Amino acid sequence: MAQSTQRPGEMITSINVTPLVDVVLVLLVVLMVTSAYIASETLPLDLPRGSTGESSATTLAISIDRSGTLYLDGEPTDVASLRSNIVGDANTRAVIAADGETPHRRVVEIIDLLRGLGVSKYAIQIQPDERAR
Repeated sequence: MAQSTQRPGEMITSINVTPLVDVVLVLLVVLMVTSAYIASETLPLDLPRGSTGESSATTLAISIDRSGTLYLDGEPTDVASLRSNIVGDANTRAVIAADGETPHRRVVEIIDLLRGLGVSKYAIQIQPDERAR
């Protein structure tokens, strides 16, 4: 490690930016993690309730509203765009949030599309049921 050879009364001519870079990287990670959660929570969906739900790390946030409109990370999309935007591999995960009034056929269609693209890790988002506690 380099040591400062500064004498008393001499001007500071260099600044160590390593702590600043560390702080910026931590803030970037926090922003990336919370942005996917915020995007999925902004759509007005009436999620079904369940008492045995688990939380999972979200990579793809897919939402289906009451009318069947499809959203990828909060942005409206269609099946063709979804197919072209998803690159599935062993680590890709998806969380599907479907309104309670969405036809089951539409949710199964999206699950089938994800599996066909190589996304085998997916979950269906629910709202925690307070009555089960």
